Amino acid sequence: MQGKKAKISRRSFLKGAAAMTAATGTGWAQIVPRHVAGGKGHTPPSETVYVAGIGAGGMGGVDIQEAYRAGAKVVALCDVDDRRAAKTYRNLPDATKYKDFRRLLDKEKSIDAVIVGTPDHTHAVITMAAMERGKHVYCEKPLAHTLHEVRTVTEAARKYNVATQMGNQGHSFDAIRAFCECIWAGAIGDVREVHVVEGGHTNSHIDKLGRINEDHKIPKTLDWNLWLGPAPYRKYNPMYLPGSWRGWTQFGTGMMGDWMCHLVDPVFWALDLGAPSSVVAKAEGYDPKKHGETFPRSTFARFEFPAKDDRSPVTLFWYDGDKYEPPRPEEIKKGKEFIPVPPALWAMGRPFGAMVVGDKGKILYGSHGAAGWRIIPESKMKEYMEEHKKKYEPQLNDLPSGLKHHKDWLDACKDGKRAGSNFDYGGPLSEIAMLGNIALRMLGTELQWDAERMKFPNCTEANQYIHFPYREGWRL
Repeated sequence: MQGKKAKISRRSFLKGAAAMTAATGTGWAQIVPRHVAGGKGHTPPSETVYVAGIGAGGMGGVDIQEAYRAGAKVVALCDVDDRRAAKTYRNLPDATKYKDFRRLLDKEKSIDAVIVGTPDHTHAVITMAAMERGKHVYCEKPLAHTLHEVRTVTEAARKYNVATQMGNQGHSFDAIRAFCECIWAGAIGDVREVHVVEGGHTNSHIDKLGRINEDHKIPKTLDWNLWLGPAPYRKYNPMYLPGSWRGWTQFGTGMMGDWMCHLVDPVFWALDLGAPSSVVAKAEGYDPKKHGETFPRSTFARFEFPAKDDRSPVTLFWYDGDKYEPPRPEEIKKGKEFIPVPPALWAMGRPFGAMVVGDKGKILYGSHGAAGWRIIPESKMKEYMEEHKKKYEPQLNDLPSGLKHHKDWLDACKDGKRAGSNFDYGGPLSEIAMLGNIALRMLGTELQWDAERMKFPNCTEANQYIHFPYREGWRL
């Protein structure tokens, strides 16, 4: 019976996507030749997509290189730190270089699309500025820094009719599709629980809180004011960057923001989860009033997702750091890791992945698109494969390259079809992480969430964390 229920849920999911397409033509403005569009950002399938990369170091640099490998013409690059961007600048010497993304967008009017690979706190302002100019956008995960930003950017993507993609690369891998088909076929029956595990490392900087008021000289290669963007001004400190900004609440979104879009993606798609109705969190040794500049060393959170169509309610449990452990499935012997670990994550601690619990079995999967997923007990996996005449090898090696994901977005820029993790998908997925982080501010309080009205009806104090005031001169 669950197979039938899952198929109906899948059908309603696809119907919703079709309705959105019908409402906007092909999903955004019809593609016309560049000379007709006047360089507005829309290209026919026969032409190259001209791209600007904003945030050229770290993951932004990876995104730019992957888009280049997938066929994009990278004509402009922007980074507030010349040293951080140096490798990408060397690899793409013909691209025009900028430090201020606003100057880039004003000068490079003929570009078709923008890749946003900056820290979380600047995702939204850059993405909005690009979409307002009719540019397609690929934005790293999570989509933005606050709930308000995520919702605003998601709605703006529809308004400006541009091709969008969030950078959760696993969404384009084969493994996630195979996993979804397994759930939709009812192979493990009625799913009511999901346990999501982040692999044991932490983005907490509790031990560095006493260093906030230190004086440090700003490197000559860095424009600190531009790096801060809309965030309230604070003194430069090397402990914030290049990558450690993720663990500071003013700039990053912690472990949930860092990993939710990878780890929850498979079940978010397969079960059409949508928005949770409530969330509660706990974090041993963490005091939000004392430690609120950073995140806990370890977190447990519980999200309740209401029944939808013919799908049962689902409880999603989140575990990060090393204090909280998911229940061990009885089908797996003690001492053996039970969640698949992609090779690229071997050095990061505990496994990154999830256990999906159905009334007829369980599925274990690894990060980035359900890498290495399998049904347990093994007899259930064999039965499913034989019944559906499928051949499947755990695709752990799918992880290192996001090329498929970038190509999916570039194709969407050209042919008008919606990319797999477009903002209508990536936005709601990101909102789950933002809700989890607000729950950390209100430890122990089960927050009721009204997604339509964007507020917590049972806790007005929590509503202040839906957004924060920007510095003067910045807007969304």
